[in-house]
Amino acid sequence: MVACRQRAAIAWLHDGGRRARSAWHPLRDLLEKRIQSLPSAKPTRNEYLARQIFATKSIDKLIRESEAPETALKKTLGPVSLTALGVGAVIGSGIFTVIGTAIGGNPAGLSDWKASPVIDLILGLLHHSVGHIAGRPGAGPALALSMILVAIVCCFTGLCYAELASMIPIAGSAYTYTYATLGELIAWIIGWDLILEYAFSNMSVSVGFAAHFVDLLDWLGIPLDPKWLSPAYLPQGLQDLAGNAIYQPGWHFGFNIPAFLIVILLTVVLVRGIRESARTNNIMVLVKLVAILAFIFVGLHFLHPAYYHPFAPNGWSGVLAGGSIIFFTYIGFDSVSTASEECRHPQRDVPIGIIATLIVCTILYIGVAVILTGIVPWQSVAGDAAPVVNGLKRLTQQTGSSLLHWTRLVVLLGAIIGMISSILVFQLGQARVWFAMSRDRLLPDVFSKVHPRFRTPAFATWVAGILVAIPAGLFDVGTLAELSNIGTLFAFILVSIGVPVLRHKHPERQRGFRVPGGPLFPALSILFCLLLMAGLPVMTWLRFFVWLIMGLFVYYFYSRKRSEFFTGKE
Repeated sequence: MVACRQRAAIAWLHDGGRRARSAWHPLRDLLEKRIQSLPSAKPTRNEYLARQIFATKSIDKLIRESEAPETALKKTLGPVSLTALGVGAVIGSGIFTVIGTAIGGNPAGLSDWKASPVIDLILGLLHHSVGHIAGRPGAGPALALSMILVAIVCCFTGLCYAELASMIPIAGSAYTYTYATLGELIAWIIGWDLILEYAFSNMSVSVGFAAHFVDLLDWLGIPLDPKWLSPAYLPQGLQDLAGNAIYQPGWHFGFNIPAFLIVILLTVVLVRGIRESARTNNIMVLVKLVAILAFIFVGLHFLHPAYYHPFAPNGWSGVLAGGSIIFFTYIGFDSVSTASEECRHPQRDVPIGIIATLIVCTILYIGVAVILTGIVPWQSVAGDAAPVVNGLKRLTQQTGSSLLHWTRLVVLLGAIIGMISSILVFQLGQARVWFAMSRDRLLPDVFSKVHPRFRTPAFATWVAGILVAIPAGLFDVGTLAELSNIGTLFAFILVSIGVPVLRHKHPERQRGFRVPGGPLFPALSILFCLLLMAGLPVMTWLRFFVWLIMGLFVYYFYSRKRSEFFTGKE
């Protein structure tokens, strides 16, 4: 109130009585000084907090901080390596592992609202019906339609990523973009979300790697105790190809040692340097593409048209659920943008890497989905962490074909190498998000320390590796994938919002790439991402909200007090 009266008095002194001012301006000056000496109202605690949580970082300052010698990353990547990083992440995690869960779903014995997709509950309420089903429905052969839907969403979202990455070539990806557009609190939420997203996607891929490693041992005729080759928690149990139960559903004494070891070994590779990691990844991506093409061309000769009927056994609910479960693998182009700080020419190369990744991966995904659902019944791949190679094994046992026997080996090797490259890229992206948040003082400073020799965020890489490796030994692929999916879609929505916001705030800033269609494409990206999120189970939403609430507690009691925007006047 004092401040308002003060401003009003000064305004009256300056604006009122224009003709009389010259006669009494000494008195006016004296009164003005007296008014200004009055105590002014201080901002309240809530006002200070509001200023901080909506504070955005200057893009120029972000770039300057990234070039500081003590936290600068080595710039060695070009467009080919970036595209290979993206393809390495996208083709591997989903095409060899989660595609089985997307096709077959997660069947349950009883109808349960917590395991039902959100969209089924909404439609049920609108039609005054029960609105929930037994488990999460699979797409069946209609996964090809799911892939087309996902490709459309990824096209819109990938273009948004490309524009922001060409403007803000900094490690951290969606986290950095939101810090520059939507404010500190939203940036913290997306950073916290990315930690969940990267971690659970890599846990899922690690479990898939272990399943393929077991298949390779089986092909070589080397029997090992399944106790140390399968997760400790198996919601659908474990069966052999004949359907005989090895473990009942639930927990059992054991640990997935291959999943644990592969994460630890790749953590060592990442600590040694990005150039060495990129070269290794390029070779692995080439081998993986050969394996996928071999599966597609050989599988064409063994298709059973009857397996395509019914084409969409669970209708559009299954199509949406299938797209939702497979969507997290497309975080590969997010991994391209997390590595933009290590590019030689990020404004040009990052958009090329993102768009090329989307084109290559979409074509291959649709091809594998069509072939896999044509060589085995779609129900047989539900809950299978190695659906492609196990599908080839079933077909080999039915036909006795030597061609299929050797194709299975090629696909096995390609899948194993492919998932290694996927884990490599996801671990790289996760460590860079932690690195960027630490550099902004939202996480402890130790996460932004770089190795004096290799110039990589060594501590962040090791912590990320350990936190992924242990759960990968305990849980199954389906449980881990669903949590990663909702985090990925949420990140994509915030990045899409950032494009029109940044165009409004900084229309003059140079953009190496611009999303066509004005605000239309970002709006469509948001709409389709929300649609896919509606295809995820209610329990996944609840777990996601719990994770975000935990993040808000960490931000309020720790991170905001370390932020550069914290004034301490509360």
